[in-house]
Amino acid sequence: MVAKIITIAQQKGGAGKTTMAAHLAVSWASSGKRKVAIVDIDPQGSLTQWYKVRDMHLGETNRLTFATISGWRVRSELDRLKYTHDLIVIDSPPHTDAEARTAIRAADLVVIPLQPSPVDVWATGATIALCKQERVPVKMVLNRVHPQAKLTEAVSGEMIGLTANRFGNRVIFAGALMQGLGVTEAQPNSIAANEVRALAKEIMTYLNRKTAELRNSA
Repeated sequence: MVAKIITIAQQKGGAGKTTMAAHLAVSWASSGKRKVAIVDIDPQGSLTQWYKVRDMHLGETNRLTFATISGWRVRSELDRLKYTHDLIVIDSPPHTDAEARTAIRAADLVVIPLQPSPVDVWATGATIALCKQERVPVKMVLNRVHPQAKLTEAVSGEMIGLTANRFGNRVIFAGALMQGLGVTEAQPNSIAANEVRALAKEIMTYLNRKTAELRNSA
């Protein structure tokens, strides 16, 4: 077992990195077929706070492994986790510092959440450039999308590597986190839960295809 590492990265703060990391990790772990670890290297520690609430509420039924680390220990902790898990999800700092570079370098895929606004699109430049330097593939995901916003489609038309699935602007995403849950646990039949599962499936399909391509080229 060698885990696939998915780093959630975005230079701009407030793009929804922690929200996306938590909900995706829960979705991947929920079937019980994958052993999932989440790693918080963001000094703000929002994912850490969410996990504390989760652990208090769920105890032994919590399906996720958690680590919060910084500095030189990031690489060694990832090396420790990757042989005992199927997936590792990293919530990285909102700027391209040394720790963000380490998380991107270690990743099999970098997922960049952004709101459908020109400011968010422009802010992805530094993260995308870093991913290119490290030769790590990128998928961008629209977050907090209003279903009737014309700007969303305008922004989508300008972007390369955008996922087919996106997260709507839904209160339940934050509401679930306040309970230490993912939305697929809090409201499994909701539109929000369906959005999370669809994006989780799209990302895994992409990673599996890349793995098959590497295997066939070897």
